[in-house]
Amino acid sequence: MTIKVLLVDDERLIRAGLAAIINAEEDLAVVGEASDGAEVPDAVARLRPDVILMDVRMPRLDGIQATRHILDTVREPPKIIVVTTFENDEYVYDALKAGANGFLLKRTRPEEILQAVRMVAHGDTLLFPAAIRELAARHGPAPAGGRAARWHGELTEREADVLRLVAKGHSNAEIAGELFVSPQTVKTHVGNILAKLQARDRTQAVILAYETGFITPG
Repeated sequence: MTIKVLLVDDERLIRAGLAAIINAEEDLAVVGEASDGAEVPDAVARLRPDVILMDVRMPRLDGIQATRHILDTVREPPKIIVVTTFENDEYVYDALKAGANGFLLKRTRPEEILQAVRMVAHGDTLLFPAAIRELAARHGPAPAGGRAARWHGELTEREADVLRLVAKGHSNAEIAGELFVSPQTVKTHVGNILAKLQARDRTQAVILAYETGFITPG
């Protein structure tokens, strides 16, 4: 099954480079391109991509607003990977909070770009613990006694352990090995955590955990 990719970037050369990398693969295909976030809703409706590679900084409508609009209005939205020049870009943090499935740097190696597209297309999340921890540290936690306190009461002790390990970037299999449970049990815990935190995916759950002070960057 071919994974359909939509490229969104205001730089033609960036789009051309990504298209060349992606179209060289048998299981991937670029189905369309857009030069601004304002063009994304129409492109998604027409092309029904599985994955969007979305630049975060664009002149009219940036990748954050475009991401939020797609996730709020499309019943079965495509996976979204935001693409940026700097990993500590404030736009990245806001895009991940909006629900993007992960981010890539524009200098990322071609094989890693391909792996990322395949990962999110199959339901996985691109989680970069160090980068997210740094971004969270710059923003600082919310005042004590807010959502973090409520979450601490709602999450079981085991769910709290799982969330902390997710924040370290561990996979379900790695968490299962550390906690001496089955991967399916971990998957169930992760599902419960996302539901309680009202998070779209693991990345958003980790950001919310840092942002509320449930997990501290230190």
